[in-house]
Parts: sequence; structure tokens; C-alpha cells
Amino acid sequence: MLCLATTATKVMLVTASFTLSWIHSVEKIQWREHYQLDGHELLLTEARVQGSGAGMEPPPEARLHQGVWYWQPDIRLPQISLADSEFTADYTLCLDSDLCRPLSHWVPAGQGVSLSACTTTEVN
Repeated sequence: MLCLATTATKVMLVTASFTLSWIHSVEKIQWREHYQLDGHELLLTEARVQGSGAGMEPPPEARLHQGVWYWQPDIRLPQISLADSEFTADYTLCLDSDLCRPLSHWVPAGQGVSLSACTTTEVN
């Protein structure tokens, strides 16, 4: 299960994987990351970006396909912390790659949110 938490709200979503995407505030191009829940960690299995620039340079192992850079970072994270900005559109969260909604569909907009694998104490 995936836990979304703000200072006032906690939501648990039943999913084994998710994709997080957003539009870069300067370059105005999409960045997308796919994660698998693995125990108490989030495993970043794929990143995609439609172009490069302003801190968005793909790594040397990235491959370009139809204008999109793809690579497999294989990074484990305990959580992801997302800021909310009035200068950018909302993040998009896709569960198991098919149910996509703005992040504000699940938690109130205007607050930072953290994403993490739910612990057994949170689920019980």
C-alpha cells in the first residue's frame, strides 16, 4: 500500500506500483518516474523526460525513443517529499499504470505531501 501524507491528512492507496509525473517549472516539459513498492521502500525503476535542460539532463545510460529519454535508475527511497507550488501544475499520480489522477484528487492542494510505503502499524 502507498501512503500519502500531509500535515493534516493521511491516505492509504492499494497499489503495488505507481507513476508520478509533473511538468518542469522552467522547461515546461514532462518528467515521469515509475516506482514499485518493495517492503518499506519505494524502488525507482524507470525515469522518463521529454527533453533536457535546467537540471533535467538525462544520464549517460539513457536512451532516446520518439523524443523521450528513458533510463532505469534502480534507486531505493524511504519516501518522496513533494512541495506544492503556485507556479506549476499539480503532480499526476497513476496507480498500477492505469488509474491517473491529479495528486490533489487524494490529498488537499496547497500543502506539501510525502509518499511512502505504508507500514504494518499504519495498515492495522
